[in-house]
Amino acid sequence: MAHFAKLAEDNTVLSVLTVNDKDCQNAEGVETESIGQAYLEKHNSWPANLWVQTSYNTRNNKHGSGDDSKAFRGNYAGIGFEWDTENQIFWNPKPFPSWIKNTTTAEYESPLGAEPELTEEQKAQSKSGETELTQVSEENRGDTDNPTHSWYYEWNEGTGVWDLKDKMA
Repeated sequence: MAHFAKLAEDNTVLSVLTVNDKDCQNAEGVETESIGQAYLEKHNSWPANLWVQTSYNTRNNKHGSGDDSKAFRGNYAGIGFEWDTENQIFWNPKPFPSWIKNTTTAEYESPLGAEPELTEEQKAQSKSGETELTQVSEENRGDTDNPTHSWYYEWNEGTGVWDLKDKMA
């Protein structure tokens, strides 16, 4: 199956449809985006230029098979995504106004890059920070078998920095 994103005039994804491979193939049996677009225009009364093929197996410019040479258009399109004609990438909705496009990973990132790493002490307090932690009761907060904190970083758009937060606070 081939997947196509239906776009609004402003390049926002309105929906994603599947098309049988045979409905996208030329006379030689090769899948061609323009044939799929023409098929969708005919059967959906939506202009061919507002249908763009997307790959179900691509996320963050990586292909699900592990063969990233097969990655196609950055991300599998979803409703509300933006189609970037210049970079040929479907972008997730922008999480914060200050965040910028990273065309290598097909993700938005903060102007400072990824959140900082937790310190060794913070990881230890969060049981190495490797598993999702549950709230502990007041009577076992001092117990060494239970985490005392659940540290994480959260982007603060107002100050333009990563704030250290504790889920258990």
